Amino acid sequence: MDRIKGIVEEINRGEPKPIYFLMGEEPYYIDKISDYISENVLSEEEKGFNQMVLYGKDASIEEIIASAKRFPMMANHQVLIVKEAQHLSRTIENLVSYAENPQPLTVLVLCYKYKKLDKRKKLYKAVQKSGEIFESKKLYENQVIDWIRRTLSGKGYKISPKASALLVEFLGTDLGRINNELDKLSLVVPQSEEITPAAIEKHIGFSKDFNNFELKKALGEKDMTKATRIIDYFSNNPKDNPFVVTIGTLNTFFTQLLQYHGLKDHSPKNVSSVLGVNPYFVSEYSIAARNYPMKRVSQIISSLRELDLKSKGVDANNMGQADLLKELLVKVS
Repeated sequence: MDRIKGIVEEINRGEPKPIYFLMGEEPYYIDKISDYISENVLSEEEKGFNQMVLYGKDASIEEIIASAKRFPMMANHQVLIVKEAQHLSRTIENLVSYAENPQPLTVLVLCYKYKKLDKRKKLYKAVQKSGEIFESKKLYENQVIDWIRRTLSGKGYKISPKASALLVEFLGTDLGRINNELDKLSLVVPQSEEITPAAIEKHIGFSKDFNNFELKKALGEKDMTKATRIIDYFSNNPKDNPFVVTIGTLNTFFTQLLQYHGLKDHSPKNVSSVLGVNPYFVSEYSIAARNYPMKRVSQIISSLRELDLKSKGVDANNMGQADLLKELLVKVS
């Protein structure tokens, strides 16, 4: 991200802004920026008297302002980091007076996770004028797959698109969790080798053959033998393969397939852009479209919604996961 690079560059130049308001749904970049400021604005000798961490659960806006107005001791700046600042959401606007006239030698960092400031309010405008507002947005699955590739490339590693998709399948879009697993992989996989689904299965523990990604692919190809094997595996390992995740994955896939049918331009570039999928996987939609006409896709989506309700106890007569999976296979085949 260009703005992250900009923040790093101004820190490295010794020209930090007086306020960094870090907000948004993705905590990974909030933590990264906060940690970089914590580690690089002050020297180790300066930190003892000039760096403080407060927590939104325990601190008040008044305490934060009082601490921020202090002057540094034998240093060019003092750093004040407020973690979990989202717990101050009810009183956060009381920070306006300070934001309008911040102490120039203080670097105030507010980690406002999972929430955003209202752009119409005075605080947003004041911080925007005197400091930096950084919004860390949640990435879509296809963006996370690309993020994995870029992150590993920066470390000198390569990963196959299928392996990236497998990580997202099991870890979701939480960049922190994914990054932890990438660190593990980089310790055990040589840089000369591409990270494959087999490496992920061996070193992280996800099955490369029995997962929702492979089920979706098997159903798209109408490979019912393979789909049945995966369903049986899910039935025997319900805790590792919750039905709600399976139904959600398939609903997304068939909804995208419905969109695919409605496209005039089926070029990989256009399909990738409209559906929000990695170009590597566009062929799966092309194959599935030949196997499932638009009318049939609409019927399947309706059936998946009914199964989702049954999984939540609606007209289900206490159906277990194994029975729900069997019915799913019948409805989609």
